[in-house]
Amino acid sequence: MATQKNMKARKILLASLLLLVCISLGYATYQQKKVWAVPEGVKKLKNPLQPTPSNLSAAAQLFNDDCAECHGEHGKGDGPEAMMHDPPPADLTDLQHMRTVTDGEIFYQISEGRKPMPSFRNRLTEDQRWQLALLVRSFSQPSALPENKRETGSPTNPAAAKKPAQAPKK
Repeated sequence: MATQKNMKARKILLASLLLLVCISLGYATYQQKKVWAVPEGVKKLKNPLQPTPSNLSAAAQLFNDDCAECHGEHGKGDGPEAMMHDPPPADLTDLQHMRTVTDGEIFYQISEGRKPMPSFRNRLTEDQRWQLALLVRSFSQPSALPENKRETGSPTNPAAAKKPAQAPKK
């Protein structure tokens, strides 16, 4: 009699564990396929700020302070903390993807966040979030190459291309 109760308890425990595993796997799958659900009205928002040097400079400082750890120095999603996150940080230099995202969507994503990315609604002002949207947009533009790449005479910086080569020092 005791062995029958023991066997029944084991079956219940096994069934409970299997159910827990199935629920966990289902939840994990759901979280990975979760997309940004941006309201239609927000998608249509236009950035009220212009990509002026002062706005981009302010945004670069914010990005370095709050975003570069995950998104990387140049927005490639390769920051030192990136490998610790699932889903991984977005590659903000992906021109094909960035063409499909509106300014309103970028602003919303910065504002609301999504695990593992935090919300910046209460941490940054509205103007700061719009400045970051300008910077994020600039990462996928051809002229947004890192400074050291621009100075090599690339076509995106004609002035650098015109610099005369320095003679080697003797």
